[in-house]
Amino acid sequence: SVHEGPQRLSRLGGVELEPGMILSNEPGYYREGHYGIRLENLMLVTPLEAVPGGTREMMGFETLTLVPFDRRLIDPKQLLPWELAWLNAYQARVRREIEPVLLSDDRAWFRHATAPIG
Repeated sequence: SVHEGPQRLSRLGGVELEPGMILSNEPGYYREGHYGIRLENLMLVTPLEAVPGGTREMMGFETLTLVPFDRRLIDPKQLLPWELAWLNAYQARVRREIEPVLLSDDRAWFRHATAPIG
Protein backbone atom coordinates (compact mmCIF):
# COMPACT_ATOMS: atom_id res chain seq x y z
CA SER A 1 0.00 0.00 0.00
CA VAL A 2 1.08 3.57 -0.36
CA HIS A 3 0.15 4.06 3.30
CA GLU A 4 0.87 0.79 5.07
CA GLY A 5 4.02 -1.25 4.96
CA PRO A 6 6.40 -2.59 5.19
CA GLN A 7 6.50 -2.54 1.36
CA ARG A 8 5.57 0.63 -0.47
CA LEU A 9 6.08 2.49 -3.73
CA SER A 10 8.28 5.21 -2.37
CA ARG A 11 11.90 6.22 -2.17
CA LEU A 12 11.41 6.07 1.58
CA GLY A 13 10.51 2.38 1.49
CA GLY A 14 13.20 0.10 2.83
CA VAL A 15 11.63 -3.23 1.82
CA GLU A 16 12.21 -4.59 -1.67
CA LEU A 17 9.15 -5.70 -3.59
CA GLU A 18 8.83 -9.44 -4.04
CA PRO A 19 6.49 -11.54 -6.18
CA GLY A 20 3.24 -12.19 -4.33
CA MET A 21 3.15 -8.90 -2.43
CA ILE A 22 -0.01 -6.83 -2.81
CA LEU A 23 -0.01 -3.04 -2.93
CA SER A 24 -2.61 -0.40 -3.58
CA ASN A 25 -2.33 1.95 -6.54
CA GLU A 26 -4.07 5.20 -5.63
CA PRO A 27 -3.57 7.91 -8.25
CA GLY A 28 -5.52 11.05 -7.50
CA TYR A 29 -6.06 14.64 -8.49
CA TYR A 30 -6.94 17.39 -6.06
CA ARG A 31 -7.88 20.97 -6.84
CA GLU A 32 -7.50 22.92 -3.63
CA GLY A 33 -10.76 24.39 -2.43
CA HIS A 34 -12.77 22.65 -5.17
CA TYR A 35 -12.69 18.87 -5.38
CA GLY A 36 -10.61 15.75 -5.46
CA ILE A 37 -10.82 12.33 -7.02
CA ARG A 38 -8.88 9.18 -6.25
CA LEU A 39 -8.97 5.86 -8.07
CA GLU A 40 -7.84 2.85 -6.07
CA ASN A 41 -6.91 -0.62 -7.27
CA LEU A 42 -5.01 -3.45 -5.63
CA MET A 43 -2.01 -4.77 -7.53
CA LEU A 44 -0.10 -8.03 -7.27
CA VAL A 45 3.69 -7.87 -7.68
CA THR A 46 4.70 -10.32 -10.42
CA PRO A 47 8.07 -11.32 -11.88
CA LEU A 48 8.84 -10.18 -15.43
CA GLU A 49 10.99 -11.90 -18.02
CA ALA A 50 14.61 -10.87 -17.88
CA VAL A 51 15.53 -7.86 -19.99
CA PRO A 52 18.30 -8.73 -22.48
CA GLY A 53 21.50 -7.30 -21.07
CA GLY A 54 19.74 -6.43 -17.82
CA THR A 55 21.63 -6.65 -14.57
CA ARG A 56 18.79 -7.20 -12.12
CA GLU A 57 15.47 -8.94 -11.74
CA MET A 58 12.47 -6.89 -12.85
CA MET A 59 8.96 -6.89 -11.39
CA GLY A 60 5.62 -5.88 -12.80
CA PHE A 61 2.08 -5.51 -11.52
CA GLU A 62 -1.20 -7.30 -12.17
CA THR A 63 -4.39 -5.44 -11.32
CA LEU A 64 -6.49 -7.47 -8.88
CA THR A 65 -9.43 -5.15 -8.20
CA LEU A 66 -11.79 -5.25 -11.16
CA VAL A 67 -14.54 -2.68 -10.73
CA PRO A 68 -15.90 -0.64 -13.65
CA PHE A 69 -15.26 3.08 -13.68
CA ASP A 70 -18.44 5.11 -13.23
CA ARG A 71 -19.09 6.38 -16.74
CA ARG A 72 -21.23 9.26 -15.39
CA LEU A 73 -18.03 10.79 -13.99
CA ILE A 74 -16.01 10.56 -17.21
CA ASP A 75 -15.94 13.12 -20.02
CA PRO A 76 -14.30 11.25 -22.90
CA LYS A 77 -13.62 14.55 -24.71
CA GLN A 78 -11.12 15.33 -21.94
CA LEU A 79 -9.13 12.14 -22.60
CA LEU A 80 -6.25 11.61 -24.98
CA PRO A 81 -6.75 8.76 -27.49
CA TRP A 82 -4.36 6.46 -25.61
CA GLU A 83 -6.12 7.20 -22.30
CA LEU A 84 -9.52 6.35 -23.80
CA ALA A 85 -8.07 3.16 -25.31
CA TRP A 86 -6.64 2.14 -21.91
CA LEU A 87 -9.94 2.90 -20.19
CA ASN A 88 -11.98 0.87 -22.68
CA ALA A 89 -9.53 -2.04 -22.51
CA TYR A 90 -9.85 -2.00 -18.70
CA GLN A 91 -13.66 -1.89 -18.90
CA ALA A 92 -13.60 -4.83 -21.37
CA ARG A 93 -11.36 -6.82 -19.01
CA VAL A 94 -13.71 -6.14 -16.09
CA ARG A 95 -16.65 -7.38 -18.16
CA ARG A 96 -14.81 -10.46 -19.45
CA GLU A 97 -13.65 -11.59 -16.01
CA ILE A 98 -16.57 -10.60 -13.77
CA GLU A 99 -19.72 -11.07 -15.88
CA PRO A 100 -19.58 -14.91 -15.87
CA VAL A 101 -20.01 -14.99 -12.07
CA LEU A 102 -22.89 -12.49 -11.89
CA LEU A 103 -26.51 -13.43 -11.39
CA SER A 104 -28.58 -12.85 -14.52
CA ASP A 105 -30.51 -10.00 -12.83
CA ASP A 106 -27.29 -8.00 -12.52
CA ARG A 107 -25.97 -8.52 -16.03
CA ALA A 108 -27.94 -5.79 -17.83
CA TRP A 109 -26.65 -3.13 -15.44
CA PHE A 110 -23.13 -4.56 -15.64
CA ARG A 111 -23.10 -4.61 -19.45
CA HIS A 112 -24.06 -0.94 -19.48
CA ALA A 113 -21.48 -0.11 -16.79
CA THR A 114 -18.69 -1.79 -18.77
CA ALA A 115 -19.71 -0.71 -22.29
CA PRO A 116 -17.12 1.22 -24.29
CA ILE A 117 -16.88 4.89 -23.37
CA GLY A 118 -16.70 7.66 -25.94
